[in-house]
Amino acid sequence: IFSFNVLKQNFTKKENNMKLDNLEIFVTKNKTPGRGGKYFIFVKLITKCGIIGYGEVYAAAVHPQTMKAVIIDVFQRHMHNENPQNIEIMFRRAYSSGFSQRPDPTIIGAFSGLEIACWDIIGKSLNQPIHNLFGGRVREKLRSYTYLYPRPDQQENKFYNSPDLSSEAALKAVEMGFTAIKFDPAGPYTIYGGHQPTLDDLELSETFCSSIRKNVGTKADLLFGTHGQFSPSGAIRLARRLEKYDPLWFEEPTPPDSAKNMSLVASNTTIPIATGERLTTKYEFSEILRSGAATILQPALGRVGGLWEAKKIAAIAEVFGAQIAPHLYAGPVEWSANIQLSLTLPNFILLESIETGGGFHAELLKSTIKWENGYVLAPTEPGLGIELNEEVASKNPYLETDLHLNMSHSEHIPTN
Repeated sequence: IFSFNVLKQNFTKKENNMKLDNLEIFVTKNKTPGRGGKYFIFVKLITKCGIIGYGEVYAAAVHPQTMKAVIIDVFQRHMHNENPQNIEIMFRRAYSSGFSQRPDPTIIGAFSGLEIACWDIIGKSLNQPIHNLFGGRVREKLRSYTYLYPRPDQQENKFYNSPDLSSEAALKAVEMGFTAIKFDPAGPYTIYGGHQPTLDDLELSETFCSSIRKNVGTKADLLFGTHGQFSPSGAIRLARRLEKYDPLWFEEPTPPDSAKNMSLVASNTTIPIATGERLTTKYEFSEILRSGAATILQPALGRVGGLWEAKKIAAIAEVFGAQIAPHLYAGPVEWSANIQLSLTLPNFILLESIETGGGFHAELLKSTIKWENGYVLAPTEPGLGIELNEEVASKNPYLETDLHLNMSHSEHIPTN
């Protein structure tokens, strides 16, 4: 009896010490805003026993200082003094907050970063990488892709509208080892999304595909990016121009608020449809799958609900024959979470990288994520497998008024 009571007391003491006790938030200005956005929002959770976990929030509908207040509220209201292992109950509290019980990208975005940090703590407390706690690895490395980015000596506007310059960048990416590349020449993102493409949009998009395919041949898959610019019929017109170049996917052809509209595009093209970076929780992704709107899902782990929710989405997708390509237009902590999840997924297809993860992304980490010949190698360190360099994150505060990404307030009209 004495031994049992001692064990019980020790277990209770350990349980209490593991409870979430403190939160720190870093809003870090990205030195290269064209590669991952204007800023990153990192969170740091600390347990009563001193274990630290890092996460990243990808939710950009409000200014980051406002988002900090949301993150603090979600933590204090739903997570403070809770054992980080109790992911499910904390998610239910956040999801149901304020009598909502519906997908909310701001609240769930705040929770997502905090949830990732919880898994980092759990992994460190058990001395295991997160992927070992999610069913184990099903592969040793992850095939990655990158957007085509301009060189430092190239003007961004000129590069992103030049098939020739993008073709040069595509060839360089293939020479580095990438076997998939993404580009997005189909016109600006506007608040009037859901329009018809102009003839210029159609012509430039086809020229990009033609030029890049000619330059790289079959050495790399082409990932054609759009971000909800077009109406269903407009997206179908564009898709039919691109089919001859056999892209691996046509990304978010219509706005993300209607799975039915996107399914019209999917049923009228041979190009696989990819979507998901602006969706949150399994409920929005299930509508995509049920409607047949897409066969490649792109959850952003800092918005979708975190690692556990993304694992559920991947399992549902597997039943529908859909594959997972985690989205990344954020910092290296979300990338690390994407890596941990992807290693466990039998229906994984591609991992988004920002080039090879170097530059400022690498400066923000105390260790390096290993990229080799087009693949990210499986980390073996506990938790996320990385540690945030807090000094670098703190020394680069974001003090501007702009949001992470902006949409144009002007209509996209044909040029003379």
